[in-house]
Amino acid sequence: MEMPSIGLAFYIIHRIKNAEVIEAWELDIGPHRFTYQELKHATRGFRDKEVIGFGGFGKVYKGTLRNSNTQVAVKRISNESKQGLQEFVSEIASIGRLRHRNLVQLLGWCRRRGDLLLVYDFMPNGSLDKYLFENPKAILSWEQRFRIVKGVASGLLYLHEGWEQTVIHRDIKAGNVLLDSELNGRLGDFGLAKLYEHGSNPTTTRVVGTLGYLAPELTRTGKPTPSSDVFALGALLLEVVCGRRPIEAKAMPEELILVDWVWDKWKMVQFLMLWTQDWG
Repeated sequence: MEMPSIGLAFYIIHRIKNAEVIEAWELDIGPHRFTYQELKHATRGFRDKEVIGFGGFGKVYKGTLRNSNTQVAVKRISNESKQGLQEFVSEIASIGRLRHRNLVQLLGWCRRRGDLLLVYDFMPNGSLDKYLFENPKAILSWEQRFRIVKGVASGLLYLHEGWEQTVIHRDIKAGNVLLDSELNGRLGDFGLAKLYEHGSNPTTTRVVGTLGYLAPELTRTGKPTPSSDVFALGALLLEVVCGRRPIEAKAMPEELILVDWVWDKWKMVQFLMLWTQDWG
């Protein structure tokens, strides 16, 4: 009789260890809270084959929700700091209330011990950088490129001025512009986003973002502003028009940083020579 008892004891310990513990502060957090088992089933156990990208904080998995058969993207974030996790979840709760056709919609979330899982709309055409630099099946036309950038600008305007708080994205880049089934651009990955009351000054002094998109003043002050987001949007626009990465490691020193290179060419009245010739 001892062997079944030991097996039962191990089973109970395993269930307790892996049980979802919902703390009091989580009960008031929106949007929808998924169970861990729902997301584990949706991503087939978080299989490596389901990985569709790597965000600033962790892997992104493609999943299908069992009840609705809806395709989603699940970002799995590891954070062992309980206090930091609580603050981050509270901020995600606010971001989950954002509604705009050019933003990737946050559908819900889940927490399991130190892991935070964020559930987003699935974007079937992936990120913009793949269409610009990774030999895509179809080269984007000028009309498509214009529509994508215009959509991203519209979404950014909403973040800065159209909501009850100012949302500073802080990491606008081609990899964070996702394309839906109709190749409309949607701004995603709010992992670095910060919320501020309208008219208030950001207090952070840690420079975050991606090289090539960082506004010059960020390196001096470390304080992100709507203007630093707009600078990054401008760098993205040049990237889309020129078909070059914001930093080209193999380029000549004077051509290393796209924004600086274009500015120098602009001053030399050679701007039109920069247009890429491989799309119609």
